[in-house]
Amino acid sequence: MSAIRCRLNWPVLLLLPALAAPVAVHAQGAGRVPATPVPAAAKPAPALTAPARAARDEVALDAIAAMVNDEPVLASDVEEQLFLFLQRAQARPDSSQVDTLRRQVLDQLIDEKLLLAEAKRQNITVSPAEVAKHVENAIAEAKQRLGGEQAFQQQLQRENTTEARLRERYRGDVERQMLGERVVQKLFPRKTVPQAEAESYYREHKDDFPKRPPQLKLQVIQITPSPDSAALKAGKAKIDAIRKRLVSGEKFAKVAAEVSDDPATANSGGDLGFFRHGQMEPQLEDAAFAQAPGKLSAPLRTAFGWHLVETIERDTVRSPAGKDSLDAEGKPIEEVHARHIIVKVTPNDADIERAFDQAKKVRDQAAKSGDFAALVKRHSMYLGNAGPDGDVGYLRLDQLQPSIRAGLEDLKVGDVSEVLTNPQGFNIFKLTDRKPERAYEVAEIKDELPEAVAQAQFRVKYEGWLKTLRGKAQIEYRDL
Repeated sequence: MSAIRCRLNWPVLLLLPALAAPVAVHAQGAGRVPATPVPAAAKPAPALTAPARAARDEVALDAIAAMVNDEPVLASDVEEQLFLFLQRAQARPDSSQVDTLRRQVLDQLIDEKLLLAEAKRQNITVSPAEVAKHVENAIAEAKQRLGGEQAFQQQLQRENTTEARLRERYRGDVERQMLGERVVQKLFPRKTVPQAEAESYYREHKDDFPKRPPQLKLQVIQITPSPDSAALKAGKAKIDAIRKRLVSGEKFAKVAAEVSDDPATANSGGDLGFFRHGQMEPQLEDAAFAQAPGKLSAPLRTAFGWHLVETIERDTVRSPAGKDSLDAEGKPIEEVHARHIIVKVTPNDADIERAFDQAKKVRDQAAKSGDFAALVKRHSMYLGNAGPDGDVGYLRLDQLQPSIRAGLEDLKVGDVSEVLTNPQGFNIFKLTDRKPERAYEVAEIKDELPEAVAQAQFRVKYEGWLKTLRGKAQIEYRDL
């Protein structure tokens, strides 16, 4: 489902999870063939800041962006959906791009009106019990994501609302989503595409499928701000004392709730949920995957402070059919369920400034001398998978953080980047090779093709049908 298409009606962290089947698929989002079997999870949208709220509230509540037959689409709904999309995408488009996105949002809200009208015409309904079940699931998911009941109630207070009001808003959105899905499922029942047919269709319609994104081969130097030795020593003493409590028999969840400096997990006993390689800090991941279930790690230091990690269980990622998902080498993708306690020891402003100055000097040396590998050995604190010369291999440009991507996309082979900021500190990259965007080869995406082709064929039929609905409706656009 396209990020814009997801129907969210309020500017808070308590976002309604999308239901299992999409109401519609945006033209740029359907039939996406991933480069890996399992795409990375999307991040939740951040809370609405005061300036953004004020800007959105300038839109008059009764302003109408469009009329669909006799149903209005409010400009305030358009602005709200646009804001949430930009927050989710962490995008900062220019004014012309914002205008284009605003029109896309408006068109998709119009499509929703048409879907709901069609559901009414066909007497498609959903039961209050079904809606109530999804609402309860959404509330439970929001509480878990925010870190428990207390954090949930605090968020409600910050947004000046109540759980009863939130449930009512969830109820309306769930009902609309379910009605739209029922219409689509009735008119376009899911079909299985045989492998041979999928491969043939893909070869004939390659231009209709997303391309393999550009890839950059990079070397990296990481400069991480470090707290002074006194702060690190005090944090280590504190985490050692916490570990003694756990070894003596105290319950991990109880101790985490009392002392962990991670507000997102403390109220849930430090629970990190299931995660795969590459989704957590490397030191934390290494401990969680290496330990047997029930084992407690020694104190681990990351850029955030000192951690204790307890492994709960290990498993492999399963497909909807119950089979192991495989990585690019054909090996099962592992995941681990773990929990942690952290004593934060974070750098102060002086520590950060000192690290930035060091990064600038290292960058200047790399640009002048060209001996990047020697600088890696001397200065880099990078803890991810990399060779001794800092080589991290080929990375997809679209998977990099927006700030990192912006600093790399115009580099030529052999160039050294400026100092680029990341959550752990500062990066300096050297571009050693570049692979341009290209169509996927069938062999690269063979396993994903039947599902991708089924989605593509669905999209063609669905968008044709939607075009017919639009042709029959009276749609009047107003100035936004």
